[in-house]
Amino acid sequence: LKHGTISLVTNNMPVIAVATQRELLDKTISNVKEVKARGAKVLCLTLESMAQEAGKTADYVLPIPETHPLLQPSLNVIPLQVLAYYAALARGCDVDKPRNLAKSVTVE
Repeated sequence: LKHGTISLVTNNMPVIAVATQRELLDKTISNVKEVKARGAKVLCLTLESMAQEAGKTADYVLPIPETHPLLQPSLNVIPLQVLAYYAALARGCDVDKPRNLAKSVTVE
């Protein structure tokens, strides 16, 4: 978030914060405060057990169930993929034929 990335944040820009590791929650909340100070609207994807704490800072909270730490990333990515899908549709992108996608097959 530091340096160049924070300079891109403008008023009402949507920012997605992923706070799914308890040991990093304080740092993530600190980053959320920084982007909110620049006017961003923040959606925080977080564990159900941390949703109340994240909700004190983020504009919107998307709680997800907690599972074994090694499996948690697989669970985290599902709502992010759904969000990306609907964002692409809203932008009018063809989700079945992304532009600049090269299909290559090597036959020997």
